[in-house]
Amino acid sequence: VGQVLARALTQEPGFELVGAIARQGAGRPLAERVNLGGRPGPVVHDSVEAFLAAGGRADVLIDFSLAEAARRTIPAAIEAGIAPVVGTTGFHPGETEAWAESCRKRGLGGAFIANYAVGMMLLMRFAEEAHRFFPDVEIIEMHHKTKLDAPSGTALRTKARLERGRCDLSAPEVPVHSVRLPGLVAHQEVIFGGPGQTLTIRHDAPTREAYVPGVLMTCRWVLREKRVAFDLEEVAFPRG
Repeated sequence: VGQVLARALTQEPGFELVGAIARQGAGRPLAERVNLGGRPGPVVHDSVEAFLAAGGRADVLIDFSLAEAARRTIPAAIEAGIAPVVGTTGFHPGETEAWAESCRKRGLGGAFIANYAVGMMLLMRFAEEAHRFFPDVEIIEMHHKTKLDAPSGTALRTKARLERGRCDLSAPEVPVHSVRLPGLVAHQEVIFGGPGQTLTIRHDAPTREAYVPGVLMTCRWVLREKRVAFDLEEVAFPRG
């Protein structure tokens, strides 16, 4: 995802890719690792601190990495006054909420969103509406074999929204099933069952370009609104 976003940022009007953080290639141009369409791109650093020490300045940090790495990168960015736009998942309960509070205290916008695909945003929105009429529901999420967290952060967020939407503490927990197989990228189904019928809402992201429009929209939103979002819906459908 990071490579896809790097290419998109170099081509998007109004954006400038000023730095890259990676475990390997520190001190080398990003273009040696990512095809940036002939553009040299920025130099790679191994940490936010190294980027800042080299004189780097940024308005937004986009983090699509692993939870272990993001736990170092996100606080460092917030401390430096850089608004985080995070698609990394697999954090412990309460971690993103703590970073969100740090953003608020510093007057920064931020986003901790499990999935930036506009289609997935709509799936969650439609599923909440369907759940009003179909109390019996299960989630199946399917991802590539190398995805580390299971269930996915997207499935857990969908589950939380469905359980919240019922407003009924006695309602059963929404089951989540995870599939990890070669050939898959990112797919999710929400299946509702009722007397004599079923309803399936499905989203497929066969390529990682699906996340680009949502990330760009969110970057603009955090800088303009200086608020914190946990769902792409908060960005796309602001409530004032």
